[in-house]
Amino acid sequence: MNDKIIQYHLSDKGIATVTLNQPLIHNAFDDAVIAALTAVFKQVGEDPAVRVMVLAANGKSFCAGGDLNWMRRMATYTFKENLRDSTLLAEMLRTLNYLPKPTIARVQGAAYGGGVGLVACCDMAVASTDAAFCLSEVKVGLIPATIGPYVVRAIGQRASRRYFTTAELITAEKAHTLGLISELVASDELDSCIAAITKQLLRNGPRSIGEAKRLVLDVADGEINADMIADTSQRIAETRGSEEGREGLSAFLEKRKPNWIQ
Repeated sequence: MNDKIIQYHLSDKGIATVTLNQPLIHNAFDDAVIAALTAVFKQVGEDPAVRVMVLAANGKSFCAGGDLNWMRRMATYTFKENLRDSTLLAEMLRTLNYLPKPTIARVQGAAYGGGVGLVACCDMAVASTDAAFCLSEVKVGLIPATIGPYVVRAIGQRASRRYFTTAELITAEKAHTLGLISELVASDELDSCIAAITKQLLRNGPRSIGEAKRLVLDVADGEINADMIADTSQRIAETRGSEEGREGLSAFLEKRKPNWIQ
């Protein structure tokens, strides 16, 4: 990980903060940033000390999408080179989306193109009222392909069909209405709002949080049939018999804090 473009901090409570750190170019990303983010997301996912991850950015913008110099280079790539490049971007987004820890995007200012994808891949997003969003790819003859699956799941097919094709500016208020943003607050309330959410998350079982997130991802678009019912029955049975499940139930019955609460 390159500390100059991505900053990482892990608090003593297990809150990992990953910060995009190129404010002069509005935190636009290129292949180096994509590689750094993929590495740090994998690190977060594998570190048992991490309980929650916050994805943030320095400066007045969250992320302006692809860096202009990177886009100029891509224009000269062969199909094979472009496919390799886009596959690496898709892998970074997949890693973030399926991270086995709860993730919160901290959004201020502009989130364009791939920046919207980063927000959509997080479990929750807290944005300031000055945030603005745009799926701007069609303005330059491209499409929001690798971010598409996550954005469609975040805002729905109908809204995606509009904003993928119009490239309209989406206000923070509209993004909140669409479901892209979980909480909309004043700029000076971003950190306190995120702190309240992380405080709630830290009260819950780390393993069960990961399993609950996986459950949502697995059942969201599936048919409620015999296979799904059998699968969910097996999951709850396994959870009840797990070490964390037994500790949580014992703590509840004994009216004490479970051992994962510091």
